[in-house]
Amino acid sequence: MTEKLFGPLRTRPWPERWLTRLLGATLAVAVYLLCLPWDLRNRVEFPGSLSETTPAAGPALAVLGVALVALAAYFGHRDALAWPLLVVAVPPATLMYVSFRSHPEPPDAGVWPLTWAFFTLVIAAGVLVAASVARGFRSETVEEGWVTGAQGSS
Repeated sequence: MTEKLFGPLRTRPWPERWLTRLLGATLAVAVYLLCLPWDLRNRVEFPGSLSETTPAAGPALAVLGVALVALAAYFGHRDALAWPLLVVAVPPATLMYVSFRSHPEPPDAGVWPLTWAFFTLVIAAGVLVAASVARGFRSETVEEGWVTGAQGSS
């Protein structure tokens, strides 16, 4: 059973590989939505407030970070290096983009693209670091490509 849960994904049948990756992306989306709830109706919290969404709390951000790092380590241990980035970092970055894009222009219209880019880079860097560290704990040493899991030919 541990071979099936922690063994390399390249040795598993393709439906299992893709279902595992889909489950990982779904978990990344679920954790993001649970930790950073947002409302697409864009209404203020109370009269006179400039904030249109629920502010992110410190504990929620910590839970989000720990969950994304754990997912990245899991997929870094099992898969090629680019897959944790695609499975773990892209879904939250996409949701953050949709959230920022849904806001009306004033008062922070010029700031959201920079904010989105910064936090996307932070998430991606954290995922790559966690995945790289987890790859060091593999039981077998295999030369792999970025995505395919096979050594590329030059």
